[in-house]
Amino acid sequence: MKYLLLIYQSETAVGTQDDEMRKAVLAEYGAVTAEVKASGHYLAAERLQPIATATTVRVRDGKTLTTDGPFAETREQLAGFYMIDAEHLDDAIAIAARIPSVRFGSIEVRPIWPPPYCE
Repeated sequence: MKYLLLIYQSETAVGTQDDEMRKAVLAEYGAVTAEVKASGHYLAAERLQPIATATTVRVRDGKTLTTDGPFAETREQLAGFYMIDAEHLDDAIAIAARIPSVRFGSIEVRPIWPPPYCE
């Protein structure tokens, strides 16, 4: 089954990290990504730009409306994701627990609908 591991963290807290800490966390991400690839679970992963670059789109009464920023104000923002293939939820949780941001944010593990929903 495919799972999306959604990485949430506070942009404000990340912004207070010094360069040494930031480099250390990025190195940890590199190591985790290499491990996930080597295990055969890896499908994709991306880091997202800050929420200031986001645009939310809605259509109401046939009109397209856009709003700068994310959908909702929260303490943690979506910062990136891994898409993995894991046999069981427990496997996906074990991978999520190794993602560095889990120590100062949270990782949402969400199953992806199997075909025909995504075809």
